[in-house]
Order: sequence, then C-alpha cells, then structure tokens
Amino acid sequence: MLSREFIELNLYTFAHEFVDTLIPLLVAALAGGVVGLERESHNRPAGLRTHVLVCVGSALLMRVSLGMYDMVLATGFGNGDPGRIAAQVVSGIGFLGAGTIMREGATIRGLTTAASLWVVSAMGLAVGAGFYMQTFVAVILVMLTLKTLSEVENRFFAHGAYRSLVVQVTDSPGKLGVVASLCGRWGYTIRNIAMRSGPLPGTIEIRFTVKPDGRSSDMAGLIGDLMSSEGVISVTEEDI
Repeated sequence: MLSREFIELNLYTFAHEFVDTLIPLLVAALAGGVVGLERESHNRPAGLRTHVLVCVGSALLMRVSLGMYDMVLATGFGNGDPGRIAAQVVSGIGFLGAGTIMREGATIRGLTTAASLWVVSAMGLAVGAGFYMQTFVAVILVMLTLKTLSEVENRFFAHGAYRSLVVQVTDSPGKLGVVASLCGRWGYTIRNIAMRSGPLPGTIEIRFTVKPDGRSSDMAGLIGDLMSSEGVISVTEEDI
C-alpha cells in the first residue's frame, strides 16, 4: 500500500509540473491574443484565434524541446538540441503566413498579417524558453508598430501609396458610377475593383484600391462624401 509521504510527494510533483506548464501557455495565449485582436479589428484573414493558436503552439513546442533536452542530459542517452524544434517552427510558420498574402493586380495584400504571424511564433518560442520580459517588450513594440506606424505612413507617405476601401451599398443601379466619380473628385484613381453580394440581403460590397493621382488628395473627405451618398451603408478603410 502506498505511503502517505509517497502520495503527497507525487501530488506536489504533479502540481509543480502543472503550474510550470500552465503559466507559459497562458502567457503565450495572452501575447498572441493581444496581436490577434488588432488584426481581427481590421478584418484580416488571420485574426484572434489564429494568432493565439500560433503563439500557444510555438510555446508548447519549445517546452517539449527543452523537456527532451533535459531528459537527454539526465539519462545520458541520445543527442539533445533544444534549438532544433525551434528552427522548424520559424521556417514552418512561413507556409501559414503565405496563406494570408493575396495579390490583386499591382497590389499585394496581407504582408503585415503574415509578418505578425511570424512575430507571434517568435513570441511563443520566447515564452516557452522562459523569456517573459523579452516577450512583454515584443508585444509592446508590435502593437506600437501596428497601431501607430500605419498612421505615420498615411500622413507622411500618402503620395503614391495605395489605399484599400470596402463600400457596402444597396443593390441599385448607378452606385459604382457614384463611387468612381467621388474618387476622382477627391484626387484618387481607382484600381482593382471587385464586386460581390453584401452581408445583408439586397446589398452589394464594392472592394477596390485607390492611388493619389498627383493632385491634392483627401481620404477623410472621400470617405465623408461616400458615407453621405444615397444608398451607401458603410465605408471601411483597410490596411494593405
């Protein structure tokens, strides 16, 4: 019959290992979730769930790699390399990131989301290795990049830069002409128009990119005029 001391020792060992495993995975889920929420708010193909899964999966693989290395050191059998699995994560995440990149004519979309997935996988590896402070700093830098640098680009490098708009309109004749006319009025040339059924019955979604045509361009004025046009339900600007 098992002694009380033996049972208590095993319970303590289990609890210690459980907490030691739970904390990094929870931190990874939080770090990936923060970045994922920002991508989700921009309706990116890889949003909250994808970023959380990538970060938690990377952290778990790093913990497994370190655990196997400790086992090799303790037993003296086999060859241990804690960086081998981590290297496969870094290269393998490229396939997932490639799925978020789309080419529409001269415009390439999804590069920022692909980069955020790559960074999130690095965060997971860092958390799995116990580098919590480095992960915290990385989250701050990534959020500052995603939240503020897009505004800096739009403010100081708007000339010659493509912008992406999604306009929801009622299904009635002449709406595309109205959109094109307003874009020309505010100094934008339309590229890569795509139309499809909207999320609501009787609506159409017009998705297109615009580029300043060399005159004074004003995106805020264009969006304001589009919103005030008859039959326009919503106007959303997306990052490219």
